[in-house]
Amino acid sequence: MGAQLRVYRQKIKSAQTTKKITRAMELISASRIQKAQARVAASEPYSTAITRAVSAVASYSNVAHVLTTEPERIDRAAIVIFTSDRGLAGAFNSQVLREAEELTELLKSQGKAVEYFLVGRKSVGYFNFRHRAFERSWIGGTDNPDFDTAKEIADAVLEAFLRDAADGGVDEIHIVYNRFVSRITQVPVVTRLLPLEVVESDEAPEASTKHEVFPLYEFEPDAETVLDGLLPVYIESRIYNAMLQSSAAKHAATQKAMKSASDNADKLITDYTRLANNARQSEITQQISEIVGGADALSSAK
Repeated sequence: MGAQLRVYRQKIKSAQTTKKITRAMELISASRIQKAQARVAASEPYSTAITRAVSAVASYSNVAHVLTTEPERIDRAAIVIFTSDRGLAGAFNSQVLREAEELTELLKSQGKAVEYFLVGRKSVGYFNFRHRAFERSWIGGTDNPDFDTAKEIADAVLEAFLRDAADGGVDEIHIVYNRFVSRITQVPVVTRLLPLEVVESDEAPEASTKHEVFPLYEFEPDAETVLDGLLPVYIESRIYNAMLQSSAAKHAATQKAMKSASDNADKLITDYTRLANNARQSEITQQISEIVGGADALSSAK
């Protein structure tokens, strides 16, 4: 009985130590979420302006640009997968990888070969473990993304897109990442990045934007030159926004996972404390029974 009590006390101590670690990680992630959200909010005005400018050039000109023109035949596609460098984030990485696998199956069913560009150690480890090839990878900066990395990724995917398919180029590029919705919800998003899809809507503007004055654009020296300058910047902003969204979603997923781990540690501590109390009570009862039995035996002997 004493050995069982020692086991319970050891498990209580282990659960308390685990709780301290998970609680500290939960607080760290909570503090990082606010900074990540602020970076996402700060990047949105620029991204919105770039998107509007690119849409205006593509919509109000008749230029057949390589980045906005749908190719007649798509033989090769690329997928850029955004994961994290670290784990302990629940289903954050697995749901992105699952979406990427589903997209891969869809593209292959359409007769397209697929290449991969990986962001984050988790996606690199996933592909290495399965001995699957990938074009390029970037690791080490997912918790705090920087624009230089986003520009490097954008340059790599643009170079692959502009390269001839016979030389290993691709005809379309998709990105898969987690979008931050709230501290509770992170949604995996699949978006076709290139060729650029410009959708013209006939719906009435919302109440918040119906009185907004939209700019009038003049293209100098010509629309094609403007597209040559705008579209790479647009791709960089989209990649950077995806990295920021993924970073904020990762911190939120880590906070949620660590909160759940702390709650589970509390439950374990309560359960093992109850079992230890029962074992201690049984031990005391047994000791009293042995003392009473011994006293009765001595009394009978006299």
